[in-house]
Amino acid sequence: MKRDDFFRYGDKETEYLKRRDKRLAEVIEKVGKIERTVIPDLFAALVHSIVGQQISTRAHETIWARMKHGLREITPQAIDRMPEEELQRFGISFRKAAYIKSAAKKIVSGEFDIQALETLPDEEVCAKLTELEGVGVWTAEMLMIFSMQRPDVFSFQDLAIIRGLRMTYRHRSIDRTKFDRYRKRYSPYASVASLYLWAVASGAVDGIKDCKPLKNKVRRKNKPPKPSDTPEGTYLKSEYNDLKTKT
Repeated sequence: MKRDDFFRYGDKETEYLKRRDKRLAEVIEKVGKIERTVIPDLFAALVHSIVGQQISTRAHETIWARMKHGLREITPQAIDRMPEEELQRFGISFRKAAYIKSAAKKIVSGEFDIQALETLPDEEVCAKLTELEGVGVWTAEMLMIFSMQRPDVFSFQDLAIIRGLRMTYRHRSIDRTKFDRYRKRYSPYASVASLYLWAVASGAVDGIKDCKPLKNKVRRKNKPPKPSDTPEGTYLKSEYNDLKTKT
């Protein structure tokens, strides 16, 4: 995999974060360099994100591989020419196919200028992306990190980041006030801090545990489990919340 396929950051960002926060400095030292893949083309990244909503990582990878093989390149023009039924043959639901087709149509027609997003500040990028069907705030924030590589994105809707904050700083809960305090501390490199908080949440640092109080709940028989509270499961749960606000 090429170096450009990973989120770009280096010593400048990590040294700044280590100076700003002692506990995060310890995490950075223990975890080391994190290589998180990105999809530089924003439309392809958008399609990839919609495809992955509410499915397992393995299913997501399988469908994405089929799409790349079948389409050769994931462009608005290629998607716009393809009937929704053909999109669904890759394993995509009717609703997701409709979302993807809608985004492609708006870009091809000029109604949505996806290239112009590169010149906009983060808040405006988020606002513009959430105008698209099937895209909520969390999705927009992840696209800003893992496609546009914006350096200062910090998502309050991402439960793995919240868990990472709890674990790193030994909090029992993270409210908006605490979250904003850490956001300010990490700025202008909050995206890099996010990478390390995700690592903490996934168990990458021995000896750091979650201080969140346990809830003694008994799951009803035959009730399907909720998405797991891991980085991967958190993304699915956040996407589900996004979809609920869109439909």
